[in-house]
Amino acid sequence: MASEDGDWLELATPTGGTIRVLKAAHPRARRLRLTVTPKGARLTYPNGTHVAQMTAFLRHHAGWLEQKLGEFHLDAVPLPSLRVGVPTTFPFRGEDVVLDWAEGTYPRVDHEPGSLVLSIPRPHTRALLVARGLLATHFEAQIRRDVSRWLPAYIPQINAAPTALRIRPLKSLWGSLDTRDRINLDLALALAPPAALRYVLVHELCHLKVRNHSPRFWHWVESVFPDHKEQRAWLRANGSALKRQLDRLIADVAD
Repeated sequence: MASEDGDWLELATPTGGTIRVLKAAHPRARRLRLTVTPKGARLTYPNGTHVAQMTAFLRHHAGWLEQKLGEFHLDAVPLPSLRVGVPTTFPFRGEDVVLDWAEGTYPRVDHEPGSLVLSIPRPHTRALLVARGLLATHFEAQIRRDVSRWLPAYIPQINAAPTALRIRPLKSLWGSLDTRDRINLDLALALAPPAALRYVLVHELCHLKVRNHSPRFWHWVESVFPDHKEQRAWLRANGSALKRQLDRLIADVAD
């Protein structure tokens, strides 16, 4: 059962709990869309959608919603905020690295063994925003380097190629393939072990052949990347932590 409370809907879950879902109209929305992030659940809907349709939609997805919220461990200890000049540790390519700070003549990131060094020029006007932008650019460049090395081997196996590669923070997905055969990858995959990124890439490449998750699709994935089950399990176990880390590192840089 679901009830309305201003901008929120409350949903009774199959296990007896209650979930609050933020509802938000979007002028370009064509359908109901439910997303889960480390900040909670959100229902986006087209203008004019009746509350009864929203509640029915939530009831239909109640089990999935409760599972996804559990994966994000919303009661976890908050991560330390990114602060200029204060070193912090985070995962990068599956290994913990120390983010350190330095002064330089121009903004840049230097990747050294076990650390990333952010150089920020004086004066430190808007230094935090500059730092977040540097990190986002560095993460994207790393993913593109990895993908550019792997694609030449995978394209002949699949006998298909994407038309473009887009990398950005994704709220609940790791990747997607759109109707124009463009692959979207989550920027948080830069923090994961390369094998996890490779699995997501192969997953989306295989959707070029099969647009669903039927046994035929998983046969394609298995034939191209036999270790896919291990990497899929790793992302399920650790993915929410990666997304939380990315959010604190590059918040306000990109949606």
